[in-house]
Amino acid sequence: MQSDNKIVLSVENIHKSYGKEKILKGVSFTIKKGETKVIIGPSGSGKSTLLRCINQLTVPDGGKILLENEEVTHHQKEINRFRQKMGMVFQDFNLFDHLTALKNVEIGLIKVKKMDKLAARKKAMEELKQVGLEKQANLYPAQLSGGQKQRVSIARALAMDPKVILFDEPTSALDPELIGEVLEVIKRLALAGMTMVVVTHEMGFARSVANEIIFMEDGSIKDQGTPYKMFNNPEHERTKKFLHKITELYGKSEE
Repeated sequence: MQSDNKIVLSVENIHKSYGKEKILKGVSFTIKKGETKVIIGPSGSGKSTLLRCINQLTVPDGGKILLENEEVTHHQKEINRFRQKMGMVFQDFNLFDHLTALKNVEIGLIKVKKMDKLAARKKAMEELKQVGLEKQANLYPAQLSGGQKQRVSIARALAMDPKVILFDEPTSALDPELIGEVLEVIKRLALAGMTMVVVTHEMGFARSVANEIIFMEDGSIKDQGTPYKMFNNPEHERTKKFLHKITELYGKSEE
């Protein structure tokens, strides 16, 4: 959770609409190297769309995304170069069902980074070990639990040596008893200084790892601050009501 003053990611006035529906209405924030920013908010507030705009899976209608002072927005010819530096972990794992855990991690190293197969395999095994799955390396996704699949997804993102990892509700598709193992991996990454943006409803996790919590509603940032400020003295009554309700629903525990 220690950060330095180097800004890794700048999100500047991002707008996105689908037809007449405005999904994002001028969202801006920065994240420094080593920081973990946790984005919370009710369903439909634009959190997932924001992450997709950051790595250009969705092209914003206005605003800019800067990665280490290089503009990412609208640079489709170079988007794969930028995406190498921005890991993305989805709610639904996005693994290749016909590949083993090991091959799911090494495929990007071979095809995108052009590593030789032996080096890619070694790197992939190192990342699987980091998420506690070296013994499951040769299993296929169908043979893994949901928590194990998500940890393979995290290993795949880590293997590319990203500057920042974006997590889109990484535990929302998991059975309750499997959530803790995934959150534990993400907590270890935070403590090791990985730069991360995490969309989640796990409030105990947010309280324990975030440098800053951002509360979004209706396509814009309504409140932001340290976990202490957000849980004990939020600026807006709406933030207080949301945190009270979400804590009642999901509890205060980190699992």
